[in-house]
Amino acid sequence: MNPTRRTVIGGAIAVAAASTVTLPASATSSRLSNLAHLDFLRASVTPPATPGHTTFGSGPVGVLWTYADRQSDGSYKRIGGGSYDASTNTYGQGAFNADDIARAAVVYLRHWKQFHETTSLDAARGLLRSLTFLQSANGNVVLWMQPDGTLNPSADPVELPDPSDSGPSYWLARTVWALGEGYAVFRKTDRAFAAFLRDRLELAIAALDRQVLVRYGQYNVVDGRRLPAWLIVNGADATSEAVLGLSAYVQAGGSPRARRALTQFANGIAAMAAGSTREWPFRALMPWGESISDWHAWGAQMPSALAAAADALGAPKLRAPAIGDTAGFTPLLMTAGGPDNGWLPVPIDRTQIAYGVDARLQGVLSVGLKQLAAFVAAWYFGANRAGQPMYDAGTGRTYDGISGDGTINRNSGAESSIHGQLSMLALDAHPDVARLTGTPSYDGLQIVEAESAVGGQVVTPPSAWTGESQWSNGSYLSLDGTATWTVPASPQPRLVLPVVNLTDAPTPARTTWTAGTRTLGTLTHVCGPQGISAAPGALLPLTLANPLPAGATALSVRSQGTAQLDALLLLPTVSSLRIGDAVLLASVDTHARVLSVAGKHSYSYDPSGKLVARGNASRALVVPGGFTVVLG
Repeated sequence: MNPTRRTVIGGAIAVAAASTVTLPASATSSRLSNLAHLDFLRASVTPPATPGHTTFGSGPVGVLWTYADRQSDGSYKRIGGGSYDASTNTYGQGAFNADDIARAAVVYLRHWKQFHETTSLDAARGLLRSLTFLQSANGNVVLWMQPDGTLNPSADPVELPDPSDSGPSYWLARTVWALGEGYAVFRKTDRAFAAFLRDRLELAIAALDRQVLVRYGQYNVVDGRRLPAWLIVNGADATSEAVLGLSAYVQAGGSPRARRALTQFANGIAAMAAGSTREWPFRALMPWGESISDWHAWGAQMPSALAAAADALGAPKLRAPAIGDTAGFTPLLMTAGGPDNGWLPVPIDRTQIAYGVDARLQGVLSVGLKQLAAFVAAWYFGANRAGQPMYDAGTGRTYDGISGDGTINRNSGAESSIHGQLSMLALDAHPDVARLTGTPSYDGLQIVEAESAVGGQVVTPPSAWTGESQWSNGSYLSLDGTATWTVPASPQPRLVLPVVNLTDAPTPARTTWTAGTRTLGTLTHVCGPQGISAAPGALLPLTLANPLPAGATALSVRSQGTAQLDALLLLPTVSSLRIGDAVLLASVDTHARVLSVAGKHSYSYDPSGKLVARGNASRALVVPGGFTVVLG
């Protein structure tokens, strides 16, 4: 499911001593973007003649090494993916891949658009030429290339689809992204090359028409919900990257077929919106069309894609789900600990990587929420779980990630470098986005493991992964009776969202939840038909009707029938994130509140992302379902 091909955080990867980052003295004193490290990852190769594969012109093409591993002396070594065979100079996967080549091309294209440096345009041309060499005559794309330019359609370990050009894929979606933005640039600078890119893009669109959009208007059943069946690899994440390219192409005068494909894909992404201001996943656009329980940050460019499609198509209705995701879900994500990689549905994968951070940043900027963008961007500058910068403006390096315990992986491979530069280019284009630094403090979503209860039986399944979601802490509580938890106290009421395994059993379990003498709500643990999901039932957080009162430290449940309980999510009615003297407040309350927060100015936004009030921070208005930014 995750298209990244090597674990970014792991015990086997050495972590070197921290290095420092020098930030610009002001938002306008110098650029944040620095292509030096991405240039270091670039190379050129002359591929051998390969049936069915050609490109524009002759001579070497531009490529990009997949990984850069930090050495003990602080230098970086470029390597490929999979095991290396020195006798043949090949990798099990390859040295260069279409995913990164396509996304790096987008970096250089956007850099050219902002700064008009010829070297960026030349780099983009070289990368686009190798990307089109990887494209097969059927419109699909071979993923991997060896150091000598030989294609490797079947990687070890195996990629799906296999061979990699046998069907739709993430790399086909990213190829569409790069070709669309490439055409939009080169049609003004090199018409012959632009015409070639247009032809290759149309070939890719034809493949998507034939393999994916043939299902337009059809829906898959996933645990009782209808999800669009016309997403690329059943993913709104992959589809969103294609939509970015299609939007650029349509804006530049693309074909009627491209416009139709853009409309259909955008409609599919919009249909992945879920939840409400008080119900999980809090208006997020879900990334995977085979699960209603899995949200992940990587590749989740759905809001920025919908905003781009809305502009290209003149369809403002597409902005509504984009705003729901950015103004609704993102503030809660940030106050819960920052841009974690996976809520599955409990925030289990607490790794944080640039691929996910960039998607959040691009999303909030695409709908104009620049003050919220500052809190997301701060991750790069040290406002993260490690408390250290993840981007080095002096070298252009973005490190490969932060683990849940705050350990930094100081490798700096292509994916992290690419998305770090995309973020920096976006910030350079919006110099009015505040540069926040400092150690963050959070008061947001809390997790209480169900197994910590008094009562019930702890069950540890063979695998924590169910096929569509994941048991928090690798186990759950089986209950047919009563159980009680001791929970941390809070000075404000909190929503309680028990994470329960819903089933389609004829007689589902029912649970009634209480705090002291107060009944919080009753849940029926039932879901609809399994459909195409990989596991029967659905692991989901369900919001109880009444909040846990302020100061309460005990929570009880009585089950009729056997219930499977994974965790309890406790969500303050107003969550907060503080970075230095800046504060982000996110509300799930049912009424407006006025809070006293240290700072000079407050800006209050409603659930639609509209600025509804601004004033003195000593009386900061927090709108129901909205968010407020307080600045010093």
